[in-house]
Amino acid sequence: MSSSDIHGSQSGGIPFAHAGETNLTGKILIAMPGMADPRFERSVVLICAHTDEGAMGLVLNRPLPEIDFGDLLEQLGIDSDGSARPIEVRFGGPVEPGRGFVLHNVPEHGNDPEGRLRIGRTLAMTTTRDILEELANGHGPASAVLALGYAGWGPGQLEDEMLQNGWLTGDGAEELIFSTAHSDKWQTALRAQGIDPSLLSAAAGHA
Repeated sequence: MSSSDIHGSQSGGIPFAHAGETNLTGKILIAMPGMADPRFERSVVLICAHTDEGAMGLVLNRPLPEIDFGDLLEQLGIDSDGSARPIEVRFGGPVEPGRGFVLHNVPEHGNDPEGRLRIGRTLAMTTTRDILEELANGHGPASAVLALGYAGWGPGQLEDEMLQNGWLTGDGAEELIFSTAHSDKWQTALRAQGIDPSLLSAAAGHA
């Protein structure tokens, strides 16, 4: 991971935009038994941006325990005064796995600086080094996780996958990100939509 992986540019083919009437930004995607891509089996994905040009999201339930946040800071040349809180590193998706995205809480009201994309009322994604420098020294947002890589969809691709019953959409992203155990995220997300995961799994087994 190089020092250019987390930066202020909102480019690289990621469709950053404000939410529209048919926009899924801020929603979660819950992988269904019809999911054809094994990389996303039983995954829960936060949609961070969704436009006519495509969609970008971060997987929420794939931890990377072998990657240490402190080691990443050292690789990026970011000094720490030793007061850094443990920040969890997760697999965000298969696209650009060397690029980092920090998901974190934000005040409901206030301006968003360059490099920060507000996803919900109190949830944002930041791509600049500044936030890592703050976290390295015990400052910054109270809740934060670092995702490496992202999931990307071209124009109409996500909509097609949803029509093929690959994904179910839902709400409740913040609790899933910061509070729910990884092993429980998929089941918790389904239950929040009124679906019994055991019945869904049984139905898939008899498909």
